[in-house]
Amino acid sequence: MTDFNKKLAGLSLPTWMKKGEPEKLLRAARRFWALVNGWITWPVSQFDPLTCAEPLLNLLAYDRDVTRFNGEPLSLYRKRVAFAFINARDAGSVEGFINIFERLGIGYVELRERQPGVDWDVITVRVSDSQIADNAELMLQIIRQYGRTCRRYQFEVITSQPFAIRAGWDQGEYVVYTAAAPVAEQASTTFSASI
Repeated sequence: MTDFNKKLAGLSLPTWMKKGEPEKLLRAARRFWALVNGWITWPVSQFDPLTCAEPLLNLLAYDRDVTRFNGEPLSLYRKRVAFAFINARDAGSVEGFINIFERLGIGYVELRERQPGVDWDVITVRVSDSQIADNAELMLQIIRQYGRTCRRYQFEVITSQPFAIRAGWDQGEYVVYTAAAPVAEQASTTFSASI
């Protein structure tokens, strides 16, 4: 609720006027001024891609170099338009590329560069199989728009498995028993070596 609407809701009549026509007039005035406030603030609210009208969203998307792909939900399209400037700024680094994936709701992703045994210009994008299944077109669009131009990208699927290790404590005892054996006397021999 905006400050103006809070002020409207806070308006009250004296106790002797809270019945009948004055109360109806107050309710009508609240509705009218809330409607006028909506008219006045509507143009300003249209600059927010998350809440603006869809035709204006397409205009903002054109301005920010974002194109809607086939089957893209409106909520995701709004996010891509809203974060277009931040995503363009983060596009050059590995950390920034990971942040782009997180911002758009894809989830955990790993990027591997210059791995041994793989061409130097290949970047491996490691994601889970459900991420590829749910966001295949979006991931390709992100790589087309924000990926490095002189690099090739390949996807690698990672699968997480729950793994449990149980640790315990053994109250065992470490004991070493030694035995003495009688040793017969032997003649000592010395060797001398010259280099």
